[in-house]
Formats: sequence, structure tokens, C-alpha cells
Amino acid sequence: MINALRLDSNDDGVRFFDFLDGDRRKQIMRDVRAGLSLPHKSIPSKYFYDSYGSRLFEWITRTPEYYLTRTELSILDAAAPEIVEIISGGGGDIVELGSGSTAKIRKLLDALYTDGGDGLRYISVDICGNCIQEVIEELPLVYPGLEVLGLRADFTSHLYMLPKGKKLMAFFGSTIGNFTERECAGFLEKIKRIMNPEDRLLIGMDMVKPQRVMEAAYNDGEGVTRRFNLNILSNLNRELKADFDLDDFQHLAFFNPEEERIEMHLRAKRAVSVRISDLAMTVNLRKGETIHTEISQKFSKKRIERVLFEAGLCIEKWFTDSKKWFSLVVAKPRTHVFGPTGKIPVTAGGLQ
Repeated sequence: MINALRLDSNDDGVRFFDFLDGDRRKQIMRDVRAGLSLPHKSIPSKYFYDSYGSRLFEWITRTPEYYLTRTELSILDAAAPEIVEIISGGGGDIVELGSGSTAKIRKLLDALYTDGGDGLRYISVDICGNCIQEVIEELPLVYPGLEVLGLRADFTSHLYMLPKGKKLMAFFGSTIGNFTERECAGFLEKIKRIMNPEDRLLIGMDMVKPQRVMEAAYNDGEGVTRRFNLNILSNLNRELKADFDLDDFQHLAFFNPEEERIEMHLRAKRAVSVRISDLAMTVNLRKGETIHTEISQKFSKKRIERVLFEAGLCIEKWFTDSKKWFSLVVAKPRTHVFGPTGKIPVTAGGLQ
């Protein structure tokens, strides 16, 4: 494990640290054993993202049905100069959680580089090491003098290793929707704990909209999302010596109106028995039984306010598109003692 104190150095150039080498295997073994032992089987969605899975996701973002990325980019086109005011003029860090491609972060960097980006550092945090390498090699060529730090890490558990100092943290793509509401509030509370009063968190959130639009985004005509979903089984075959046959499973994605979320599953086309050698485990599925692989929560403004409040955050700025299909929210640590409506008294011990 790399000592997080080393990350506070001010050396120029590009650096890369890997926080997953030591514990990734143990983590995936724990997660998969736990998820596939449940009555309703599941695999954590973070295991979509090997190099191939990341490339498939970038392909998904370019499909006609997947409105999220192009809508978020259109909001950034207009809002980036206002968003980066927290960093502009005095240096600091832009931290991107789950970095993927550079398209979105470059909107912010373009806005900052109107004054040369003096003292600015970009930190990429992602579970996919190859994705980080591509990002941190590209950006210094586009922004000379930019200090770049790549951290291969699980941002749900490695937030403690982020350097101290002024920062704008960006969490794009409505990745926050991969958590249940309770998990979302817990994760955001972890972020709040490492924030200074002047720090800000920029979160992309997909809003509730017509069901046909949402479901089409996860059932594209090219079948890319289907391949992306099935790739999680390929990862288990490689990582844990499992023998999943991808032809035994069907991609399933639908809107759950009670929870206001898209759910992705892999449904067994027949009765299946899978051996996972590294876990000394056999998984049996009935015909029609599913493995739950992902949720994508769709938000209302009320839900966003509630989740942020529970995490100790509040909304400072709100940006959206003309259809109100997607929102970018700038959140800051909450210092007042009232709820999101201004009517709920709060003490150090919680709601009263």
C-alpha cells in the first residue's frame, strides 16, 4: 500500500499510483461470493470495468439512444466557466471520480486555462488502470504545465488517500445513480468528511423522464449495452476461473417505477450450473432466474435535496438542459442547522 502522505508532494509532471494491487483480488472474491450467495443474486457493477468494458461503455455513450452523455456535455458547454470559479485564480485540484474519457473534464480544464491554469493539478481516480494511463498521457499534451496524478483506486473505499488542499471533485455521468438511496447518502457523506469548507462537489444526475426514453438508453439497437452487461461474466471467468457461458444469459434492462430506477439483469435462458474455481463455489440458476448487475437511479429535485441533506451537503448551484432531462449540481458542506426545506431543526445528534 502506498503511503497517502506521499501524494502531497508538489513535483511537476505525471505520476501514477496503484492502490488496488494488494487488495483487489481479495475484494472481488468477497464481493462475488456475497452477491451470488443471496436469494436474489447480484454482482457489483464496478466489475464491468476492465479495459474492454470501459471501451464498450464509451461506445454506449455514442449510441443514438443514450442521451445522458451528450446532454451532460451540452450543460457543461454553457456552465463550465461558472462551475470552475471555485478553482480559478488560486490553483488547487480537480479530482475526477471514475474518469473514463477526457471529454467532460476537458470542458472544465478549457474554462480554467483561460488564465493559464497556474497551480492547477488534475487527479484521475478510476478502477481501470489502463483508462487512467490514457487520460494522464493525453491531458499534459493538451494543457502544457498541467500537473497530473493518476490513482488506480476504488473511490467507494479509497477516498482517504486524496491529497489535502482546495479541490473541486467531479462525479460525472450519473454514476451516483448506481447506488441505492441509502448507499448514495452514505457515499456522499464519506466525500463530505474529506471536504474543506471551500471545496465543492460537482455531481451529474439523470432525472426522471418518459419511461420509453429511459429504457431505450439501456437497450440500444446496436446491442452494445447487452455486450457490456455480459462482459461482467467474462471478467469473472478471467479473474476467478469461473465457467460462465455467455450464451446462457439474456440482457434485461427495464424501468422500476416504484424505485424510479433502471435495473439491469442477466437472465438465465435455461437451468445453469456455474463453477467458480477460485471460490470453490458452484452457482445454480433456474431458467428465468436473474443476476442483478446494475441500477441506474433517476432523480427528482426532491430526491436530490434529500440525499444531499442526509450526507451533510447542500446545493449551491444547479444547472440543467432545456428539457430538464439531466442535472449538474454543485454541492458544498452544509453549515446551517435546518433541513432542505428550512423547517427541520437539526442537532448534533440528528433530526429532532
